[in-house]
Amino acid sequence: MKNLYIKVDSRNRVSLTKVTGKLAPIYRAYTEEMGKIILEPIVNQPAIDPEEAWLFEPKNKELLAKIKKSLQQEADVDLGSFKKFLPKKKKK
Repeated sequence: MKNLYIKVDSRNRVSLTKVTGKLAPIYRAYTEEMGKIILEPIVNQPAIDPEEAWLFEPKNKELLAKIKKSLQQEADVDLGSFKKFLPKKKKK
């Protein structure tokens, strides 16, 4: 990681090409508690979080197919009664 000191221009902008040498089409931006600004390049279109991009690599196509198939299936799940979670009534 290189240290750069970059000034904003007259319109309060920063050139990302000065930082990265190249430009990604989309970045996810957020700030940390101490004010640090984080820019994460989004890998593919539609926007895929960099932490999830591994799933879309060619070597993981079988896993991706299984996930897509399971997302299309309907699920019938009986969650039972939630009565046991209700507060108990006090006797007078």
